[in-house]
Amino acid sequence: MTFDVKGMTCAACSAHVEKSVRKLEGVRDVTVSLLTNSMEVQFDPAAVTPGEICRAVASGGYSASPRGGERAGAQDPAEAREAQRQAREAEVRGMRNRLIASACILVVLMVVAMGRMLHLPLPEALIRPMFNGLVQLLLVIPALIINRNYFVSGFKALWHRAPNMNSLICVGASAGLAYSLAVLLGVALKLDAGRGVAMADYYFDATVMIPTLISVGKYLEARAKGRTSEAISRLVDLAPRKANVIRDGVEVEVEASTLAIGDVVIVREGQTVPVDGVILEGHGSLDMSMLTGESVPVDLAAGDEVVGATVNRGGSFTFKVTKVGEDTALQKIVRLVEAAANSKAPISRLADRVSGVFVPAVMGVALLTFAIWLVIGGGLPLALKHAISVLVISCPCALGLATPTAIMVGTGKGAELGIMIRTAAALEMAHSIDCVAFDKTGTLTEGRMRLAEQNSAVPDAREALRLAAAVERLSTHPIAAAIAAAWSGEDLPEARDYQTLPGRGVRARVEGADVCVGKAGWMAELGVDTAPMAAWADAAAGRGATVMYAAREGRLLAGFALSDTLRPAAGAAIADLNALGVRSVMLTGDNEKAAQAIGGKLGVSQVRAQLLPSDKQAVIEALQKEGRKVMMVGDGINDAPALMKADLGCAVGQGTDVAIESADVVLMREDPRLTPGVIRLGRAVIRNIKQNLFWAFFYNIIGIPIAAGALSGLGVTLNPMIAAAAMSMSSVCVVTNALRLRRFRLDLEAMGADAPQEDGAELTVIYTDIPRNTAAEAAVPYTTTRSEEVPQVKKTVKIEGMMCQMCVKHVKTALSALDPDVEVSLEGKCASIDEKVDDAAIAAAVKEAGYQVVA
Repeated sequence: MTFDVKGMTCAACSAHVEKSVRKLEGVRDVTVSLLTNSMEVQFDPAAVTPGEICRAVASGGYSASPRGGERAGAQDPAEAREAQRQAREAEVRGMRNRLIASACILVVLMVVAMGRMLHLPLPEALIRPMFNGLVQLLLVIPALIINRNYFVSGFKALWHRAPNMNSLICVGASAGLAYSLAVLLGVALKLDAGRGVAMADYYFDATVMIPTLISVGKYLEARAKGRTSEAISRLVDLAPRKANVIRDGVEVEVEASTLAIGDVVIVREGQTVPVDGVILEGHGSLDMSMLTGESVPVDLAAGDEVVGATVNRGGSFTFKVTKVGEDTALQKIVRLVEAAANSKAPISRLADRVSGVFVPAVMGVALLTFAIWLVIGGGLPLALKHAISVLVISCPCALGLATPTAIMVGTGKGAELGIMIRTAAALEMAHSIDCVAFDKTGTLTEGRMRLAEQNSAVPDAREALRLAAAVERLSTHPIAAAIAAAWSGEDLPEARDYQTLPGRGVRARVEGADVCVGKAGWMAELGVDTAPMAAWADAAAGRGATVMYAAREGRLLAGFALSDTLRPAAGAAIADLNALGVRSVMLTGDNEKAAQAIGGKLGVSQVRAQLLPSDKQAVIEALQKEGRKVMMVGDGINDAPALMKADLGCAVGQGTDVAIESADVVLMREDPRLTPGVIRLGRAVIRNIKQNLFWAFFYNIIGIPIAAGALSGLGVTLNPMIAAAAMSMSSVCVVTNALRLRRFRLDLEAMGADAPQEDGAELTVIYTDIPRNTAAEAAVPYTTTRSEEVPQVKKTVKIEGMMCQMCVKHVKTALSALDPDVEVSLEGKCASIDEKVDDAAIAAAVKEAGYQVVA
């Protein structure tokens, strides 16, 4: 469950909130995001309630509430996120207005405090120490009211014994204020005693300068943080606000958020699909780039699924709503990006552990600094100056922002490229991957067969393909579909008396002749000699092809070599992995010979063939035992065991339900080149995080000793105001560095440019001359498009009992075994059958069907 948390300002805050919630019984896991001011809690509802979780957060000085979409009666998810976006914008505007007001007061205060030093023409009254101090105090009061959130939050955290960044700010500013008030009181006492006083050294300006400069950094940080969420905002904004729906037969425009499952929606050219559904009628050319990253429109027609937020570039259609609200693909993608941004990578735990003890340690260093300067005779003003500088420069904002900003930008950039990353841990794991295991079918290949080569046994190769396609078009088998799809000529002839023989092939009568298409073993059973093509068949099998044969009236027509089509970019993907120094392994259930042929063509490092799903899991485990970090790339369904076993599971081309739930990373586009893209993105993000953490730690390691006065002997000191400015800019630098990830690109065209190109889709036709010497062979023509048929003499059989066309069908089925060309007439109550068929056999067949021969 997601909670919005208010009051967090630094990594120490998020660490304390997380610690407070973890103490509750029934809480399984807690992830607090400083970047989004949110908290993900996994808990047992029977043991703890959301209210108790909110109270636990409040006990630490913060506030929490269930996120909008999870409150009872919450609005549409898109509206909830829009409300959150508007709230963030309002917060940034308020921060800007407070900053402007503080800056204006600060300018006046600096003139009053330092005008004499800068030789500015000041009124004579301001030169008097007492009056000058009172004016500064009057200017400080509204500034403190404007920036009161620092003091309220800081002292509240101290009260709860959980000091945070605001605690450092408020203690430092309050120390300067207390010192200045003491000086002002001393001036008043001296004047009361009638003694003259020189211009006093007040710290009122520092009291205002510190929160003002902090506010500058916070404002710039808030604006930068807002830009890290642009990917989510752009996705949310893709969904249209209005929809044209048919209600009671009339088209009306309604709010898209009011659509319900079963509604019929109209989408015209140029309009955006509001929610997910299925096209009822019409057609459209949809820009699916929001889902796949691919800008080429996809043509869809009746029966095809449409996804909300896709744009109709051409045509118009009506569709039935099947998913609304949080169930739509768009909202799932948004949740996925949000979840990844809010999750924590293992590398962030270092910053969390440091932040948890950092603030108390800094306060201890500040006290120690104050004491040392007093002991060595530096005086109260100098001791206070160094102590305040230590407090201010040490605010751990940069530490808290180093990881989440890079994760947010990285996951958002991945979403733009079609790479959906579920967790920050997955993104971190991606950078360490040194071995990628691919499932072959549907990942490196298209997952569908095509006719790659035809070896014709007759001079007219098109005639052989025409007869085979006429039979195969009646089958739904992938191999049959590939042969039928290879025919591009005129309409195919009708195939009658179609039969399927499982594991062997199919047969039918085409233009009066028996045509069979099947395996070599079945051809041998039929007496068809395939030996002249044996060498060609072995060579084709060695290339990974499946060989089928076609025969007509017992004579060989052709051999067909069919293969699964390699994805156009598969070779480029493997080549890019090799360039990255990543080992590639292809896993397949195919036979060893075919698998090695495909693997050799792609250039994979290792091929493992004849594997069951459980075997694939064992291969992954064996690779891990070798010390490799393995990413498994598959379809997210039948490769589930291997996906779960791998260090990183990656599903290809399954942009909606199953793959999103079954893999760590989802490639929304069926492009294997995105696989090395995942690794490149992971490496870029982790490199950026390491840079951020280095500068955050380096800044504090260098800044704290200087602020404490370690280099004062060399004349190098840090004024509290300079320390405040440096602290603010450190946070801005960390966020700005993370924003550089927005320039990350994947040059897919250049990727794997040296990879071997896959074979084209053109059909290769060769001819094998088979001698024909026998009279039986000579009787069957091969080169004509239509064979000569011997006239067949028929006899008429009178049948009693036929009442309808169903009866006709039963009788015809019974007699077809005796004569495939039998004709049955309901009107004449008779059947026309070959006169050579035995009368007794006819009567027996008709009787078995439930009817009776009468003449």
